[in-house]
Amino acid sequence: MKKLLLLPLLVFVLSFQNAEIKPIEIGTVLPKSDLKMLDVLSGKEMSIADLKGEFGTLVIFSCNTCPYVVANEKRINVLQLMALRMKIGVVIINSNEARRDSDDSKENMKNYGKEQKFIVPYLVDINSELANAFGATRTPENFLFDTTGKLVYRGSIDDSPRDENQVKITYLLDAFTALSKGKEITTMTTVSTGCSIKRK
Repeated sequence: MKKLLLLPLLVFVLSFQNAEIKPIEIGTVLPKSDLKMLDVLSGKEMSIADLKGEFGTLVIFSCNTCPYVVANEKRINVLQLMALRMKIGVVIINSNEARRDSDDSKENMKNYGKEQKFIVPYLVDINSELANAFGATRTPENFLFDTTGKLVYRGSIDDSPRDENQVKITYLLDAFTALSKGKEITTMTTVSTGCSIKRK
């Protein structure tokens, strides 16, 4: 009986904690760009500053097993390739610290990155430090910065996170296409749909 009474309280507390995490605003300078993190694919320590591109930087918060990430795997792979061709640096971040001993262990990250044939670093965000600085709450969630390091787009990949066959608006692709051509980004923020980042 006591457990049943405590459950609503726990849900309320967790919801309150998540409500306190607010994403950075458009125009914010890339936070903790010099934070060194382990790339599970190369075994090297690196920062986002090390990976920035000539025309900007795309930071993708992701993981290994979220159904929304799985539904976007093909899109993420295509987008990282296209961004690099447009001279936009790309980095994928795993902030699921509460699952570091299971699904999102370093070894599982390495295996997943190889399976997906990532051509960009897949970094371990210890204690979700980078996710906290960004105010990131979902996987996948995207933050695009311009050449000066200011945020110009935040949100989802497109308007159909569950089914790529139903996509009508390619928010992220449109954003970095505009960025690479020096044009204005028309849609700067969208709501990310995905699994919650599992913080400790």
